[in-house]
Amino acid sequence: MISLDQHREALNQSGVEMLSLCRKQLENARDAFFTHDSDLAEEVIRTENRVNALDLKIDRDCERFIALHNPVASDLRFVLALRKINFDLERVGDHAYGISKYIIEVDTPIEDRLLEIMRVEEMFESALSMLDDITDAYIEADAKLARKVFKKDKVLNKINMKSFKIISTEVRINPESIDQFLLLFSVIKKLERIGDLVTNIAEEIIFFREAEVVKHRKKKTFKRGKEE
Repeated sequence: MISLDQHREALNQSGVEMLSLCRKQLENARDAFFTHDSDLAEEVIRTENRVNALDLKIDRDCERFIALHNPVASDLRFVLALRKINFDLERVGDHAYGISKYIIEVDTPIEDRLLEIMRVEEMFESALSMLDDITDAYIEADAKLARKVFKKDKVLNKINMKSFKIISTEVRINPESIDQFLLLFSVIKKLERIGDLVTNIAEEIIFFREAEVVKHRKKKTFKRGKEE
């Protein structure tokens, strides 16, 4: 029978593979979006099957790890964290898939001016940078590296919050460009959601390394801030 350490390392490598695959999916979706490359968008859509298959494999392997080894302490935290990380990564892949579907089905060229004022390229770059940081944090099992993504997620949130006001203004000026605005708003929402998913992954890495549940602490801090 495979040893606990061997099984854990195999699971860990599957996690690295999933991170790399989903990061590449978003990178290709970005390139397809800015170049209107339908072939590249189709590649993202086809690769979604690999993402889904790996998602199922990791989930099954985590269940098998628990059943075979009855892990405790850090080994248990690792496998519980990996299951949640895997779930969030699969959803990152779903958003890259969704952006690519827009490119194929809508195929609406976006004015450079709109891309600039909506800061779409900055959003893509921030999301990809967050995935790079979280990959390093996962590989190094480093909670400090994981915390780096929280600040970058705020950038995505700010752009997303401003986008509705910008679109409301622009659509009154150029109602004929409504298709562009709807597409941009949809892509921006997906990128903002990817940022949320990466912060979820960061929280799981911190939980694994430090046995600390960050999301509850963040909620308490937010409530105190509102009361003050």
